[in-house]
Amino acid sequence: QLQLVESGGGLVQPGGSMRLSCTASGWPLREYAIGWSRQAPGKGRERISCISASGNSTSYSDSVKGRFTITRDNAKNTVYLQMNSLKPEERDVYYCVIGNDTDCSGNTPHGADKWGQGTQVTVST
Repeated sequence: QLQLVESGGGLVQPGGSMRLSCTASGWPLREYAIGWSRQAPGKGRERISCISASGNSTSYSDSVKGRFTITRDNAKNTVYLQMNSLKPEERDVYYCVIGNDTDCSGNTPHGADKWGQGTQVTVST
């Protein structure tokens, strides 16, 4: 059974950097596109980035473009989100999601329906 686990969240100062990881167990991530979303309390989930199964195609929301980078290591069954120049308003729970084929649709995988439990990122002094 597929289980996605996010890690790497915590406290970072404004302007700082952090790398999140999404690791799968019970499922070969290499066959699927993977995305990252985030959600603040009381707000909807924002789709911020996606990477194709091969890793050759990536996409980003305008809010993170130029600051965040999504990569994957299929040998480790892990997808990463490198976040730079973090802002206080980006204090959210970050989730990874797996799609049902190899490609992204906008900033989310095709058929995205399996989510991790999320990891909290707090950007504060």
